[in-house]
Amino acid sequence: MTEVEVLQLLVSPAHRLAGRPSDGPSPGPSDERVARVEVRRGMGLVGDRYYGRPAHRNAAVTMMAAENLPLDIDPSVDLRHTRRNVLLRGVDIDSCVGATISLDCGPGPVLFAVNRPARPCAWMDVTVGPGAQRALRGKGGVRCTPLSDGVLSLGPATFRVVGPPDAGTTTGL
Repeated sequence: MTEVEVLQLLVSPAHRLAGRPSDGPSPGPSDERVARVEVRRGMGLVGDRYYGRPAHRNAAVTMMAAENLPLDIDPSVDLRHTRRNVLLRGVDIDSCVGATISLDCGPGPVLFAVNRPARPCAWMDVTVGPGAQRALRGKGGVRCTPLSDGVLSLGPATFRVVGPPDAGTTTGL
């Protein structure tokens, strides 16, 4: 068990990074960051643009380590720029691909299958700054499937790798 901190949570109702990066992001809510979010097994984060979308069920939640934010490119970079959902401090989340993890913010653990890396795209050079896509290679976060219902909230949390994913758990969700 590792003590971590949930620094930011992002629930975005709209897909703002569509089309060509040179066109810039679409307008959206002034701040999509929230203090608390409900997680639903196999569905994602309630209110997020990928919630319940079949094409995104194995990638409904994205997590990133704060230690990997390219602050040398833009000191104010946060989840709004990277389009990840959960920003954690204190764990190398990128090393957890293929594992099942538990994140407990207090009301009980929420399980996630960490399915694959969240590879940075050309949008990072637009939303964060030139060189961000390259700076985030191999450390742009992970795409996850929620395996249980629960709540995530800002603040201290416990993080555990609970084992390899159960091959039958993420199919058919």
